[in-house]
Amino acid sequence: MNSNLKNMILAALFLAMGLVLPFFTGQIPAIGNMLLPMHLPVFLCAFICGWPLGALVGFILPLLRYVLFGMPIFMPTGLAMAFELASYGLIGGYLYSHDKYHCVIALYKSMIIAMVGGRIIWGMVQTILLSTQGNPFTLMAWISGGFINAIPGIILQLILIPSIMVALNKTGLVEFKKRNTNVRYGE
Repeated sequence: MNSNLKNMILAALFLAMGLVLPFFTGQIPAIGNMLLPMHLPVFLCAFICGWPLGALVGFILPLLRYVLFGMPIFMPTGLAMAFELASYGLIGGYLYSHDKYHCVIALYKSMIIAMVGGRIIWGMVQTILLSTQGNPFTLMAWISGGFINAIPGIILQLILIPSIMVALNKTGLVEFKKRNTNVRYGE
């Protein structure tokens, strides 16, 4: 099968997963907000399908979920999440694809940098959106919403995503590999 077609099909699967996973935690909003169920398929999409599809799925997911199910609320939460998740897909997928090794360590480096970058983007977008409504978005609100309340979800992501990628590597569906560093340009 053509790899582009395969990646598009997988991206659609990750988008569908992102639409469904919040139903498992959404019955108790406080738990859903802490476990961050939409983040998991975005990271997996970025690592498996590449950063362009990871960023696209990340941006579309919260907006499509709002259109279909009314959650997360569009303004400011859903729109800020769209930029945050797109950042995860873009940053995480880009760093992982450009790492010399495709391994668990590369996953962790890419995920942690993407998590920090995505939360910075989320805070910037929240600041802009809330300031247009006359509401300040404080540093404490950013730390609380982006980090403290998200600790369970961050831990879950740091455990599940590498575990899933290792399992997929063992089945041969995803390959951990070392780039060939002996090839010179022009050969």
